Amino acid sequence: MHDALLAPLLAFRDMVELGGFVVTLIFAACLIMWSIVIERWWYFSSVLPRQAERLLAAWEARTEHMSWTAHQVRKAMISRLNAGMSANLPLLRVLVPLCPLLGLLGTVTGMLNVFDAMAARGSADARSMANGVSEAMICTLSGLAVSITGLYPNFYFRRRVSRETERLADKFQY
Repeated sequence: MHDALLAPLLAFRDMVELGGFVVTLIFAACLIMWSIVIERWWYFSSVLPRQAERLLAAWEARTEHMSWTAHQVRKAMISRLNAGMSANLPLLRVLVPLCPLLGLLGTVTGMLNVFDAMAARGSADARSMANGVSEAMICTLSGLAVSITGLYPNFYFRRRVSRETERLADKFQY
């Protein structure tokens, strides 16, 4: 049981040892990205329905709905809901393409290690080259894997914001 709980930490430690400091940056980006995904899921499943209900009740409590002022109030209510739905999504949109770029940074640093080892020895030693190439590939793999896992949530929440905004606009009838 104890070994099963420590397995992810040991795997992460091994990845950092093999991939270098860039894997830590990729892992931090992954934690931030998935924290946003979980937070957005919670927002859409529990916070948004209550907010929409409250604003819809306030809209329906208005005595008139046809004036210019009423239209502006309606727009402001829908805009407030849209802003709440869109919170943190720009950061999610940045983190998804950032992870492969961090992987590329790790690839470059790994290849620089290969060239440094070759220059220090004056020849191409297969072992030192393999270590540098391994570091480069682990960083690339980590960056791509994290980015791929964030593609669908990024797309899903962007679509959900537009769909929910349209749905809410239909509920706020004149």
